[in-house]
Amino acid sequence: MSDYIIKVEHLSKRYTIRHQNGTGDGLRHAIHDFATAPLRWLRKHGAWSMEHGATNGAPGSPLPAPSSEEFWALRGVSFEVKQGEVVGIIGRNGAGKSTLLKILSRITEPTEGRVRIRGRVASLLEVGTGFHPELTGRENIFVNGAILGMTRVEIAKKFDEIVDFSGVEKFLDTPVKRYSSGMYVRLAFAVAAHLEPEILIVDEVLAVGDFEFQKRCLGKMNEVATSGRTVLFVSHNMAAVRSLCRIGICLERGRIADLGDAGEIITRYLSSISNTSQLANLATRQDRAGTGAARIVSITFCDKVGHMVDTVGTGDPMRIRIGYRAEHPILGVSCQLAIYNEWGVPITFLSTEYTRDLDSVLPPNGIIECYVPTLALAVGRYFVDFCLKSDGVKLDHIERAASFVLRDDGFFPSGSTPPASYGAALYQHHWSLAT
Repeated sequence: MSDYIIKVEHLSKRYTIRHQNGTGDGLRHAIHDFATAPLRWLRKHGAWSMEHGATNGAPGSPLPAPSSEEFWALRGVSFEVKQGEVVGIIGRNGAGKSTLLKILSRITEPTEGRVRIRGRVASLLEVGTGFHPELTGRENIFVNGAILGMTRVEIAKKFDEIVDFSGVEKFLDTPVKRYSSGMYVRLAFAVAAHLEPEILIVDEVLAVGDFEFQKRCLGKMNEVATSGRTVLFVSHNMAAVRSLCRIGICLERGRIADLGDAGEIITRYLSSISNTSQLANLATRQDRAGTGAARIVSITFCDKVGHMVDTVGTGDPMRIRIGYRAEHPILGVSCQLAIYNEWGVPITFLSTEYTRDLDSVLPPNGIIECYVPTLALAVGRYFVDFCLKSDGVKLDHIERAASFVLRDDGFFPSGSTPPASYGAALYQHHWSLAT
C-alpha cells in the first residue's frame, strides 16, 4: 500500500469564459466620452447609428449575443505527496497554482481526474475564504475547528495560542467583516496552523501580512512540517520556498513543467524566466491578471542619457518606461511597480498612490515613465512587476514583466561592492577615527 497522503491523478479543470460583444465600459466612461467628444459619441451610440440602421447601442436594439470560450486552468496534473513532506508549488501568474489548491481544499470540483486525500485539510487561500463575515473572530475560530472535525474541548485547548499568535485579541468579539486584510490573514493563518490538521495548504496570501508576521508564519509552517504533518506552499518568494520546502512542483499553463528537488526546480525556473526574450513581448503574454480594459505592451529601461539599456551601473539613475494600450481614456489611474531580486525577494515598491505625481486621467495609448534617481542596489539581476489600475480596479498586472542587471560601476572608491548575499541595498558611507 502506498504511503501517500495526497494523490492527484490526471487532474484537469475547465472554465467557460463568456464575453459580451460591445463596449460595456460603464456609465463613468460613457459620460467622460460624451463630455470630451460628443459628436464621436453620438455617431457611435445615438442618432447617427439610428439613421444608418446600426444596432450598436441604439435604443430598443437587441443586446449583442455573448460569446464564450473554454479555458483549461489545469490539464492532466498527476503527483503524490507523502506524509510529512513540505511541497513548494511555483510558477507564473495563470499557471494554475491557485486552482490546484482550491481543488485540493474542496472549494471547487475538478472537470476531470480525481484527488485522494487522507487526513484533515486546513487551507489559507485568498483573503475571504473560510470565514463567515458576520461572525466574530471568536465564533469563526470555533466554526473552523468544527469544520475540521474537532470537538469544542479540543478547540478550546488551542484557543489562547491562536489568539496570541494572531494578535487580534482586542477585536476578538468584532465581526470579521470589519477586520483589515492584515488582521484577517493573521487570524486565518493562526486558526489554520494551530488546529492541528494533517495537511496545511497555504497560498501567496501571506504577502498581505507585515514582515514580522511573515517570519512568524514561515517559522510556524516549519514547526508544522517537523511535527510530521504535510504542507503545500505556494509563493513567488523563491527564498522562502527554498528554505522551507524539500520537494518542488513547477506549473506552466496548467501542466506540470518540473517536479523534484525544490532547490533544483527553483534554479531551473529562475533560469527560464531570466531570458529577456521571454520577457520582452508583453502584448502576447498570457500569464496576466486584471479586467483587460487596458494592456501593458512593453517595459523598457533607459540610462541617464535616455538610451535603452538592460544593464545599469550601481548607483546610476534609471528611467522605466511602460507602454500601454486601451480603448478609452483611463480614469482614476494608479500605477504600481515592484522590484524583486532573482530569488523573488521584494526589494522595493514604487506607486503613484504615494507620490501623487501622475494625472488621474490618461489617454488611451501612451507611455508611462517612472524615474529612479539612484539605483543603490547590489550587483545582480532584478525583475519588475507592473500593475495598472483604474479607480482601484486592476486593469492589467504582469509579474516578472521585465528584468535588468546591475553591474559594478564604481559605487565605492575601491571599485567593488559587497556580494548580493550580504544584502540588496548599497549605502554611501565614510569611516574615520573619532576624536
